Amino acid sequence: MPANPASATSVSVSAVSADPGSADPVAPAAVSAAADQSQFSFTVGTRLADSCAPSASQLSANGGEFLGRTGTITTPHGEIRTPAFIAVGTKATVKSVLPESMAELGAQALLANAYHLYLQPGAEILDEAGGLGAFMNWSGPTFTDSGGFQVMSLGSGFKKVIDMKSVDTSGPDDAVAPGKERLAHIDDDGVWFKSHLNGDRHRFSPEISMLVQHQIGADIIFAFDELTTLQNSRGYQEESLERTRLWALRCLEEHFRLTSSRAAKPYQALFGVIQGAQYEDLRRKACRDLGAMDFDGYGIGGALEKENLGTIVRWCNEELPEDKPRHLLGISEPDDIFTAIENGADTFDCVSPTRVARNSAFYTPAGRFNLSGAKYKRDFGPLQKGCDCYACANYSRAYIHHLFKAKEMLSATLISIHNERFVVKMVDDARLAIEAGTLFEFKAETLAQYYS
Repeated sequence: MPANPASATSVSVSAVSADPGSADPVAPAAVSAAADQSQFSFTVGTRLADSCAPSASQLSANGGEFLGRTGTITTPHGEIRTPAFIAVGTKATVKSVLPESMAELGAQALLANAYHLYLQPGAEILDEAGGLGAFMNWSGPTFTDSGGFQVMSLGSGFKKVIDMKSVDTSGPDDAVAPGKERLAHIDDDGVWFKSHLNGDRHRFSPEISMLVQHQIGADIIFAFDELTTLQNSRGYQEESLERTRLWALRCLEEHFRLTSSRAAKPYQALFGVIQGAQYEDLRRKACRDLGAMDFDGYGIGGALEKENLGTIVRWCNEELPEDKPRHLLGISEPDDIFTAIENGADTFDCVSPTRVARNSAFYTPAGRFNLSGAKYKRDFGPLQKGCDCYACANYSRAYIHHLFKAKEMLSATLISIHNERFVVKMVDDARLAIEAGTLFEFKAETLAQYYS
């Protein structure tokens, strides 16, 4: 944050529009925010490389140093002990689960989506309500993502899923899902898109995304970026990376201006988003470029091949400032979680625990199972023996199986509570294992049982 408030200037949206052929927008140091940035901080705790002393063979298998660590993120609405799983409440609700239940199962923070809340009910409604937490009756820390993922994925007709499993750059860079219409069109100033709800045309730019997120009022917000996929060409990845860099500057500029004009509000931390797909040089360049900017933390986003997830996270965290938190966007599978933690991700989010719950899938230490199977009709045990969640303490597999077969909404609620608790506890236990010097043993035991 700039040190001299007297140097503050007001910058209009039009004044910071970026043209790739022109000079960069005014540096963020030209703008000062009056809100107390000290309301947000990050402190590194125990480093994995120190507590667990990895062997030469472990280092070789990982491809480099283990950058995992514990830490504490401090926000105006409380602390987040890291590593931490951030449960997703896309539309200001974790689907089918009360906020009070999320607190009881140990969730430290919730993440909502700026795109969806912008469309419904409108960011200004949340602003009038006192912000996201007050609106949804959640007293803890909150995140919002910028909406860039939804603009691209929904705008390209992929709905909720983009293929991140294989690299194939043989097709066009503006591909859409089969049988779908492209609803989003990107230019250097921002994105035009049609609402997936009613077809209305909308504009998102770095400035608009910042305004929307400031109105939503989350403790941690993300810079507006362009999401690319593994199907985009190398040339387009380079073009997109530069666009995202210029957008990052504009986001910082507008963030500082809005923070100053809304000084009575709690400070909102702004995270830059790292893109670059599967290319090491582009990932490292993005980290160096954004790492030199005055962001409060960083999100690692974009296309990540599962088998290269740890390598890409490590590339990024070798370059990013060590004293800033790093959030990995969109993972929840146990092997991915451990890989991310080992390589320096402090927080991560995913909708998967509640999404699979709505299809009757529940997590256990021995793997994931579908409760719709006939064998559960007379199974009067809990979803997971020994689990301390509300669902396992009070209901049987047979009862929840019945609810699912009867198409009763309570089935999704109970399985979601259990699944969220399972992931939250696994990450909490990983944090404790780092501190105890036993993470590698805990990982090996957990994954051997889960994927057996």
